[in-house]
Order: sequence, then C-alpha cells, then structure tokens
Amino acid sequence: MDNKTANTIRNMHQGIDPASSAPNIDNGERAISILAGGYLIYKSLRNLADHPLLALQGAAAGGVLLYRGTTGVCPLYKKLEIDTTDPQAIHINEQITVNVARDKVYGFWRELSNLPKFMSHLKQVTEISETKSHWIANTPGNVIDLEWYAEITHEENGRYIGWQSTENSTIQNAGKITFSDALNQIDTEIHVEISYFPPAGSVGRGLTSLFNGIFEKMIRADIQQFKEYVEHLDFRTYIGLPTSE
Repeated sequence: MDNKTANTIRNMHQGIDPASSAPNIDNGERAISILAGGYLIYKSLRNLADHPLLALQGAAAGGVLLYRGTTGVCPLYKKLEIDTTDPQAIHINEQITVNVARDKVYGFWRELSNLPKFMSHLKQVTEISETKSHWIANTPGNVIDLEWYAEITHEENGRYIGWQSTENSTIQNAGKITFSDALNQIDTEIHVEISYFPPAGSVGRGLTSLFNGIFEKMIRADIQQFKEYVEHLDFRTYIGLPTSE
C-alpha cells in the first residue's frame, strides 16, 4: 500500500474528509512549485527597497507556491475538483435515510454477505471470521472480477463499522459506515464513505478504464438502492417485519 492510500484510509477512520486533507498535485508539479516559489521570494526580497509594493506581492505569490509545493495541496485545484496525484482513485460519500430501526439496519449491514443483495457492483462477500472477509466485485460490462481481502478495523455495536483491505491486496479498498437515529427517533440515517484505489504499475494501467465515472456511479447508485431494498420481501423477512401478500 503506498503512502497516499495509507494516509487516505487513516484520515477516513479518523473522521477527516480525504478530499480536504490529501495532496492533489503530483511530485513533479510540487517540485516546480517549490523552485518557482523560492526564486520568486528571493527576487522579491532583492527588489524590496526599490519596489516595495511589487516586492511584497511577489513574495506573497512565492509563499503560495511554496505552500503548494511543500504540502502538495492546491486550493484552486480543490475548487475545480482536479487531482493530478491519483486520478483513478474513487472516493464515495453518501447519506441515506430509511424507515427501519437502527439496530435492524446495523445488523443487516454487519453481516457483510448481505451487501451484494442490493449492491450490483459486488458479486460476493464471504465472511472468513468475525473481522476478515473476501470480496469479489463486478466491473462495468463484467470485463473482469476484482478480488481482495478486507478486515474490520473498528466497530461500535449498532453505530459504526470501519474496514480496509489487507496488505498486498490487488485492489486497495477502505470504508466506514455510521448509523444514527433520525430526528423522529424512528428512521435511521446511514452515512457511507468508501474509497477504491486501483493498483500501481502495469496492472493499474490496465484497469484504469474500469475506475472511471461509470464505476463510481455504480457504487453511488448501489448505496441509494438500499432505500428501495428495505421495502423488499427479502429484507423484511430478514429483520422479522410482517410482509404483505
């Protein structure tokens, strides 16, 4: 797992929005920003006595470039939703509300093998132990199956599930789900965050086309699909609710 992926997963489990904290410019662009920023500050300080206003403006611009280069974060890119570090990564952040008690919803999601029942991008999730599982995902057009192992890293009964793929998995995946009572104390609010990172190297380049907007839309649609799935006979039977003929 590379440092960028590890930092994103760590931020996710700490409640930090990956999009607001992760670098969004690549190393080459960072180096250029540092060199340009340093040169601009140096030149501005030399002209401070002769042209103080222009020098201060130049120094400020140089400071912005230095910040951009040292942190890897470009505020303008964030506003434009540009990321040159890992354009294939997918970050999902969705919230839904369902008319089912929180403990029932949590119990259903905690049994990970249930997820493919309403998530079309998942072919199978097999629970190996209380915390470890094997995942198989569909890709757009069913071109190839993606497989990885994951483990639950943190959970709070009835309220929170956090997981990430194990080391050396072909696909790096991490996510967390929080369950909370709605204001009416009847419905349940579900907040889902999922990140998928395609592998590096030649394998990753071969899968780049699979990690485009189509796959992201599949995942978002799957999460929203749960609002309809809770009305299905299968779900109502699972949680012990009466079913209509």
